[in-house]
Amino acid sequence: MPPAVGIDLGGTKIAALRVGESGELLARLEIATPGDTDSIVDEVLRITAALAVDGVGAVGIGVAGMVDFAAGTLRFAPNLPLRDLPLRDIIGERSGLGCVVDNDANAAGRGEHLFGAAKGRGHVLLVTVGTGIGGAIVTNGKLNRGAHGFAAEIGHIIVEPGGPECGCGNRGCWEQVASGQALDRLARAEADRDPAGGIATVAGDRPASGPDVSVAAANGDPAASAIFEEIGRRLGEGIAGLTNVLDPELVVVGGGVAEAGDLLLVPTRRAFSDAVEAVDRRPEVPIVTARLGADAGAIGAAAMAMELAP
Repeated sequence: MPPAVGIDLGGTKIAALRVGESGELLARLEIATPGDTDSIVDEVLRITAALAVDGVGAVGIGVAGMVDFAAGTLRFAPNLPLRDLPLRDIIGERSGLGCVVDNDANAAGRGEHLFGAAKGRGHVLLVTVGTGIGGAIVTNGKLNRGAHGFAAEIGHIIVEPGGPECGCGNRGCWEQVASGQALDRLARAEADRDPAGGIATVAGDRPASGPDVSVAAANGDPAASAIFEEIGRRLGEGIAGLTNVLDPELVVVGGGVAEAGDLLLVPTRRAFSDAVEAVDRRPEVPIVTARLGADAGAIGAAAMAMELAP
């Protein structure tokens, strides 16, 4: 099977890989996500063309939003300026390649199920924690996209009515209290509260952000550790609720924020254990880190392209 291009189109960056049949990475490009639709399409085409060599015949795109999989159309993206965009047809026609478009977390779920932490598992919940929160549900070994392709938009469950405004138009969505956006918001608040503290010191002249919290926490700053405790608690509580609904055998946590490792996952697992129904009466549900890391979405998108592109 020839290699394919896989693209993870996110709210802050576009990551593109040329991927081989066994999931091996052959080449990589990464750029910041532009701010308007035409520029995003142009950049996706540009990096596709740059990677589509050595027999590549297809491109898969995982995009952070509600994707009508059958139509190849991105209907809505809370953190991108894209609405009702027939992305599959645009990229396929203009690139000359077979093209598949799916939700980015579905793509990551496919990647982890084929090549990563969920390989061989039948019932899996993937939670991607990046700019927002995405999800993928594997049931009986297959992705569950729902009736319209919109399943697993888990980041937009309202967990704090009247809370922070979300890009989807609601307030208090799960991703507003347990994702990179929440980490950034708490980082700025702490730096403003204590300009001489660990987070503000790491940030220097820049506005404080999530990566500054990670560095400060690794340096032993208690305020930074407390922020990860808060984010982890909210994440674990949400995973517990989804486990009550879906009964997965495994939960895989991926995305850029998950690269913080135990800083995030230790409080997540603790909160999950405290919140899930009948924790002492159900089989253990491990919460593990995505094995493919931040590449899971692009690898999964490439695998979909190999499997499904015409």
